[in-house]
Amino acid sequence: MVKFETLNELCLVITCHGGGDYVFTKAGAFIGGECFGAKNYKFTKVLLGPQENAGRALLGQIARRFTGENLPLMKVEFSGDSVTYYANNQQHVVVYHLENGETISVESENILAFTRDCKYGVRFLGQGVVSQKGLATSTLTGTGPEAYVAVLVDGNPLVLSNVANGSTIEADPDAVVCWIGADPSMKMDISWRNFIGQSSGESYMFEWSSHCPATVIIQPMERTSGLDVSMDGNRSGSRPTTQRRLY
Repeated sequence: MVKFETLNELCLVITCHGGGDYVFTKAGAFIGGECFGAKNYKFTKVLLGPQENAGRALLGQIARRFTGENLPLMKVEFSGDSVTYYANNQQHVVVYHLENGETISVESENILAFTRDCKYGVRFLGQGVVSQKGLATSTLTGTGPEAYVAVLVDGNPLVLSNVANGSTIEADPDAVVCWIGADPSMKMDISWRNFIGQSSGESYMFEWSSHCPATVIIQPMERTSGLDVSMDGNRSGSRPTTQRRLY
């Protein structure tokens, strides 16, 4: 039996009782651990993917290579009671417990760890090419009572949900970490201003309408991406570069 918890917002704690279990984590994310007795956990690099079937793992590896959803993983196997700790570059950690059949769509770079009760896959959204993110996303679906997922967020996460109130949610694809529920549609706002370097910087958005209930986790740090269509070389929708002060 394993359980995921957060510690000081920046660390994932995995508690294992009884052994005979395993989890998948981002390769190299382990930072410490303690056991009741001799060390009773070990790490193994995952060569193809987290799927149990070798053929499916190979197909998953090909799909990740094609879509850019690269997922460097290691398998942590437990043979007794232990508490282990994981982190990545001081990023904030959010833990979610999936219900049976519930799916979380998450960028592969934001996956810190998940249990064996989560079924991994890659889903094509077919949204377009103006964003670095949008064509495909990794998915984790709960298949048992211990379906835990830990995701990484740059900064304190912002959580938006229209499940209860039926609102419309818009979010920059380069700031979206993950969502649970319906997939978004892509909304674009490209005009002649983009081509002369007068873009607002918000030329494309993910949108969840009132008919698409979802809970979305957003980070206050945008990934650098976008399509270069302007005369001044500024990418549509990319975050601005830091200005240098001249003395």
